[in-house]
Amino acid sequence: MPMEGQTFGTNADGSTNNAYCAYCFADGAFTKECTMEEMIDFCAPMMPENTGGQMTEAQAREMMAEFYPTLKRWK
Repeated sequence: MPMEGQTFGTNADGSTNNAYCAYCFADGAFTKECTMEEMIDFCAPMMPENTGGQMTEAQAREMMAEFYPTLKRWK
């Protein structure tokens, strides 16, 4: 998720966690415990609507499969 203008996640002490968005990380823990593949299955169907139809679900899955392994959570 692009972090520009987004609410960042929070650490257990309430401080901001700049590595994760609030949808993924709150109060020092991930909001959803899942595998990378399960996260792709959860996120990809929302992309066509969230991109104004500029990205298909298949394109989103492909992009996520390339990008997610580079994220701190999935390394």
